[in-house]
Amino acid sequence: MSSFDGFTSTFQDKLFKGYDMEIHNQIFYTTVCSCLLSLSGLILQNHLIPAVDFMFHHPDCFSDVLILSSVATASQFFISYTIRTFGALTFATIMTTRQLVSILLSCIWFAHPLSWMQWVGAAIVFGAIYAKSFLRSKPQKTAVASLPHGSSPNPANSS
Repeated sequence: MSSFDGFTSTFQDKLFKGYDMEIHNQIFYTTVCSCLLSLSGLILQNHLIPAVDFMFHHPDCFSDVLILSSVATASQFFISYTIRTFGALTFATIMTTRQLVSILLSCIWFAHPLSWMQWVGAAIVFGAIYAKSFLRSKPQKTAVASLPHGSSPNPANSS
């Protein structure tokens, strides 16, 4: 499923820009589709009854499910807000940074050294994403902005 991660944020960005969709609407419809797909999968694999049975036999599990679902919902609002406000590329940069920090902390914490090939691969991947993000965020200098004060870009309008 992680192969769809890049598609998802880009598609959400397109929905926000193309349809002027609100965050809560997008999350609601995405969640409804996700629930229907999950329910269908449970029914088709005959796992619905065992899952419900498990919840009845382990009622303490319900609070864990509720907490996990609440945190996932809150994070979805932050994700959607970031995509709507700053775009999919900025969101991808944030997530890539989170993954990079996670990898580096894991290597330090568990003393897993990276080979030189892994360092080169990480530098290429993270460097390309950061370069694209930083090049995109530079303000574009327009011809009108570079004209002297009081000048008109159209010679017919100048006096």
